[in-house]
Amino acid sequence: MASAPPIIFSPARRRAVRWRIAQLQRRGDPARFVIEDMAEDVIERLGFLRHTPQRALVVGDWSGTLAAWLRGQGAEVSEADAADGFDEEAPYPLGGFDLVASLGSLDTVNDLPGALIHVRRALAPGGRALVSFTGAGSLPVLRRIMLAADGERPAARIHPMVDVRSGAQLLQRAGWADPVADSRTLTVAYRSLERLVADLRAQGLGNVLAQHAPLSRDRLERAREAFAAEADEQGRVVETFEILTLSGRHL
Repeated sequence: MASAPPIIFSPARRRAVRWRIAQLQRRGDPARFVIEDMAEDVIERLGFLRHTPQRALVVGDWSGTLAAWLRGQGAEVSEADAADGFDEEAPYPLGGFDLVASLGSLDTVNDLPGALIHVRRALAPGGRALVSFTGAGSLPVLRRIMLAADGERPAARIHPMVDVRSGAQLLQRAGWADPVADSRTLTVAYRSLERLVADLRAQGLGNVLAQHAPLSRDRLERAREAFAAEADEQGRVVETFEILTLSGRHL
């Protein structure tokens, strides 16, 4: 019998973070560049592949961009999200899709190989899956800042992430046909640590680790100092977001 995967992420915190996106997106001018990039990339890939789905499942796209585009192409589209109770680590209640697109969601499941198997099984024969989430090259500056803030007793504050090589191996393990893993980067300039953190929260990229420690006032001040030390002559800190995309088919 296979052993259960370790509990790295808290399902309850994950649902709460996903639910909070809608609340934060109503305030001011919230960031949404990560999900927009993912949705636009899926649209471009479908055009390049000449794959015109008739029945699609879109998971995690809280912007609604991809689902709206697919409906405009005549597809029947179902949408799902952890915020609504959708469990990506269990067999999907619906199947027979000729496209399953998962955006910004599968990087925080505890059983990623199992989740990828469920994606494959939800496809009809010949169906295609596209999965995008933030990858291992993301947030290098924030990682350094948090290490500086914690000093000699670092705490788990930023998620472990998957790189391209591991992504390709996961696809093979999950039985996807024609597996491909690739990545691209987005860079964004910030003038304050608070704005960087606000952008992460607004896009559902906040901490959902099962074991987490609150940031004390002293450590927060050290984090601000570390952020200032990273700034260029214009007072900007350039942070990186790596978008990892996994694609394949069901034979």
